[in-house]
Amino acid sequence: MALRFIGIDPDTGQQGSPTVWVDAGKGELVFQGWKPDEELEAECAAFEIPGHAPGIPLHEAVVRIPVRMVPMLRKACDVAERSGL
Repeated sequence: MALRFIGIDPDTGQQGSPTVWVDAGKGELVFQGWKPDEELEAECAAFEIPGHAPGIPLHEAVVRIPVRMVPMLRKACDVAERSGL
């Protein structure tokens, strides 16, 4: 796996923290974040998108990361684009 670390939430200290990576081997952005509360997960699951089945498939998850990490998300996108992913 060609996983490249991009950044970690600077406000979380020594505990588990929202993190962003780029997996160049698979051509994916990878996120570690907080699990949503039941209300948010239910709201996401109920969101209807034409042409898609409702709900969150068992192989997918809703993940929350703080807005203060937007610069890291931009950097991850830039790294992915420069890598030709």
